[in-house]
Amino acid sequence: MRILVVSDTHRDQYSLEQAVLRQSKAEVVIHLGDGADEADLVKAKFPEKMFLQVRGNCDWGSTLPADGEIVLEGKRIFYTHGYSYNVKYGLYQVCCAAREKGADILLFGHTHQALTEYDNGLYLMNPGSLHGALGTYGVIDITKAGIVTNIVALNGGGQHNWR
Repeated sequence: MRILVVSDTHRDQYSLEQAVLRQSKAEVVIHLGDGADEADLVKAKFPEKMFLQVRGNCDWGSTLPADGEIVLEGKRIFYTHGYSYNVKYGLYQVCCAAREKGADILLFGHTHQALTEYDNGLYLMNPGSLHGALGTYGVIDITKAGIVTNIVALNGGGQHNWR
């Protein structure tokens, strides 16, 4: 199963549509907030895909939940925007929340800095911001052999601070 992970689109509907089109094999799209309006519009264009969303700190008035959980292919995924866990100041709080929920995969946004790591049984991913010329998104493949995470530059170039 392929999962497309996006965050912080900040009204950039075009980039969100491009990411969905480029990852046509993705069955699930997870939007990690700060883009609820355009996510709803793009969701309507791709009814065959499962869209999961949480609200970000810039999704004013949104009734979306702050966090979400789902089990896909036997792997528990915990996803959040991250601002309520202070991810700009470190990952301890959000990792603790994911571990308390028994997550295999933790997804968060908010910092606009792409990240993919593995930490003692927990896969972490921040897809970065999909907004603008240096936009990035994440791809997760869950197979019988395991989990693979990747960060993809939407426009195929530019400097990115991935760690």
